[in-house]
Amino acid sequence: MPPDSPSAAATAPDIPTSPPPSLTALFVAFAKMSLAGFGGVLVWARRGIVDQHKWMTAEEFNETFALCHFLPGPNIVNFTMVFGSRFRGIAGGIAAFCGLVGPPVVIMTILGVLYQRFGEIEVLRHILAGVSCAAVGLLIAVVFRMMMPLIRKRDVIGLALLAAVFVAIGLLRLPLPIVLLVAIPVSIAITFMRRRRAA
Repeated sequence: MPPDSPSAAATAPDIPTSPPPSLTALFVAFAKMSLAGFGGVLVWARRGIVDQHKWMTAEEFNETFALCHFLPGPNIVNFTMVFGSRFRGIAGGIAAFCGLVGPPVVIMTILGVLYQRFGEIEVLRHILAGVSCAAVGLLIAVVFRMMMPLIRKRDVIGLALLAAVFVAIGLLRLPLPIVLLVAIPVSIAITFMRRRRAA
């Protein structure tokens, strides 16, 4: 089948189209993400890395973030270190980490001082409530975007596993460690069996 045929184009995997970022680019990119990241940086991290800079495909982003989700500590901080180290080694991880946490630390220190002085103002409370609603909306939007690779591939098993974990944690309120102890081996086993069949 010719590589430029419609069916071949539909099944061809996405590949990153940009060269690896420099240390400066890592710092600046994650600084911008952290400054835009009201309610969480994940939304802006995916947009910057996958859509804007094209340093990762959507599937690579999902896989890397899933790995970081299973590691101790804040997910986005883990992701920052893994992402930076992937391209520029330990120095890249440190550059991305400093870009992620540096600007917010300065801003939150200033805002903390101001909130201590003016936090009882009713208008400020309403503003914070509105920001929290917007943050929830952004999180829901990025969840759907991260699901798109599974939907495009019609990965019924992957979607079923995703739904099962959501029900177990979100609805049944089962402890996260127990759910992970079940979900991780099942995911690995499914991936192993699929690769054996494809080989």
